[in-house]
Amino acid sequence: MRTATSGDPGLTTKGHDFWHPSVAEAFESWHRWLESERRAADNTTEAYERDVRGFLTFMARHLGAPPSLDDLGSLVAADFRSYLADLNGRGLARSSMARAMASVRGFFRFLERRELGHNGALRGVRTPKAPKPLPKALSVADALDVVDKIGNLSDDRWIALRDQALFLLLYGCGLRIGEALGLRRADLPVGDTLVVTGKGGKQRVVPLLPVVIEALHAYLDACPYFRDADDPLFVGARGKGLRAAVVQRQMKQLRVQLGLPETATPHALRHSFATHLLAGGGDLRTIQELLGHASLSTTQRYTEVDMARLAAVHRAAHPRARG
Repeated sequence: MRTATSGDPGLTTKGHDFWHPSVAEAFESWHRWLESERRAADNTTEAYERDVRGFLTFMARHLGAPPSLDDLGSLVAADFRSYLADLNGRGLARSSMARAMASVRGFFRFLERRELGHNGALRGVRTPKAPKPLPKALSVADALDVVDKIGNLSDDRWIALRDQALFLLLYGCGLRIGEALGLRRADLPVGDTLVVTGKGGKQRVVPLLPVVIEALHAYLDACPYFRDADDPLFVGARGKGLRAAVVQRQMKQLRVQLGLPETATPHALRHSFATHLLAGGGDLRTIQELLGHASLSTTQRYTEVDMARLAAVHRAAHPRARG
């Protein structure tokens, strides 16, 4: 085992573990940079620092003494993998391991930018991929409840109609909130389909349910702002383009009233659209096209959601599952 450079261990100004003076000073500089220049949130800064402190503590054990900046620059890929193995051995989830390595990489990038150290081996270490969280869909009953009652939040009739049309569009067509708010008056369909511009400017055609078409026309008929064809389809109280923050706030207020979980967001209506189509017999390729996913693997996450739902039903309903 390699031995770290000897020297009086330094104590950081915040009372952290004993470290080599060069590392303690660099850590404090990094802390100041996070707070003043990057302006990271307090909890984010604390998480980064906690991860790097853990890394430095491990390396002190691993090397036999607190590492100096020179020692950190001399670490090889096997040293970083030993750190990952230690995290894994302590039972950390892959998402936590990925976050810890991201913090360590950020610290080393800071050292390199300040010409305090360089380590090329870190680039060759693969970070454990954090598992993608499964989409959080609403139940059919809850999704219908949301689109039925979102209009009750406003005393202005046209705003109530606007919100209902928007939420019906999210749930009835599976649009992203940005896609819906990016629609223009000229995009309003004449027939029963809508051209949507998604990520990367890629366009797709989505079918519209009659109830969605009716809601859109009811909103436009009541809207007091007469706009040009290129102006936003959905507008705020003062006639300017509706902001996503307003929609999020409306949804937050409604989910409190309905007793829904925090995962009940406007984007959850898109997840609900896909999940409910799949449960109703829709095929993955069609759902992929409707959602505008570039990769089928992204759409396949909804099969996991449906299988989880089926497993829960099976456990609750099967006679043998009751013990």
